[in-house]
Amino acid sequence: MELPSCAWPANAPSPEAFVALVSREGARLYRDLPWRNIDDAYAVLVSEVMLQQTQVKRVLGRWERFLAKFPTPDALASASTSDVVGEWQGLGYNRRALALKRACEICSQDFGGKLPETVDELKALPGIGPATAAGVVAFAHNRPAMYLETNVRTVFLHELFPDEEAIRDKQLEPLVRATCPADNPRSWYYALLDYGAHLKATFGNASRRSAHYTRQSTFEGSRRQKRAEVVRIVLAAEGAISLEEAHSLLNSFERDHGRDGVDDDLFASIAADLEREGFFVVEDGIARA
Repeated sequence: MELPSCAWPANAPSPEAFVALVSREGARLYRDLPWRNIDDAYAVLVSEVMLQQTQVKRVLGRWERFLAKFPTPDALASASTSDVVGEWQGLGYNRRALALKRACEICSQDFGGKLPETVDELKALPGIGPATAAGVVAFAHNRPAMYLETNVRTVFLHELFPDEEAIRDKQLEPLVRATCPADNPRSWYYALLDYGAHLKATFGNASRRSAHYTRQSTFEGSRRQKRAEVVRIVLAAEGAISLEEAHSLLNSFERDHGRDGVDDDLFASIAADLEREGFFVVEDGIARA
């Protein structure tokens, strides 16, 4: 095994012992998820985007349904925004759906309806960061890539930095690269993901000791929840509703949940953000998805 360019952590298990442990535990804890062991890069991308900040159990079933409705990048690119966001409802972070659609529009226009195959080209698409791009390369093409997300981070922190705080990703990245095998990176990362999920459930989230860890804000009562409710209101109105009525319905939603109504300035700010991001257009006070 090629050692990383920086020193392997001094008091940690050897690289060989670490790889053996992860391989053994990964085999024991393997999750047979429907988006695994496939070579459809688009289907893998959809799974990676859905799994960003969303639990596996919430994605199960939704991934299959989304692909049945939008089976190819061209199909997603040509779909209406309201159809795409409507299908995404319940997964949270609706902006991911719009970014995925925009990425597919570029693939349809510039790449013949296929996803590009390199990390750098994938990262150039809307909504695709380094981990998502690396996931597509490793899982769809079974090629080595530096895939560092929360479960992978958890394993490296738990096993190699058990007593240290504020570990930066730049310390982990060469270790991730060094341990990723050339012959079957897909299975290696599945092992890391499954062992990492087990560690989080058993010992707590070691990735909180990452210098990059940010606690997710509370959803209930948040601006994010209000945004999501406005999107749901517009979609439920079959894509066209006055902003005045949407504001009234949002106020009803808030009061039903024991909160005050939303003041005019906050609602106007939320509506303007959603329009700018492409969730709907507003003409003469009517929001249309």
